Amino acid sequence: MPRIVPIRDLKNTTAISTLCHEDEEPIFVTKNGYGDMVLMSMETYEKNLFLTNVYGKLEEAKEDMRNGRYSSVEDAISRIRKTHGL
Repeated sequence: MPRIVPIRDLKNTTAISTLCHEDEEPIFVTKNGYGDMVLMSMETYEKNLFLTNVYGKLEEAKEDMRNGRYSSVEDAISRIRKTHGL
């Protein structure tokens, strides 16, 4: 369940920081009853950034597969060995 806090609660920075680290989820901040900002810990941000990158790479790979842009495992291993001198 998302945590929603009014902007006036940001005055207590220690409590907000604690919430960010406890939940490991974004905190939605409202202003005058409407969504205004999202806060999260650095760890949560980095995790989300990593997952976004992984999902993007997977979508790229799926697109390559659909368009026939792939090679056999043997070819890939051969290229890796040649590139890295193995």
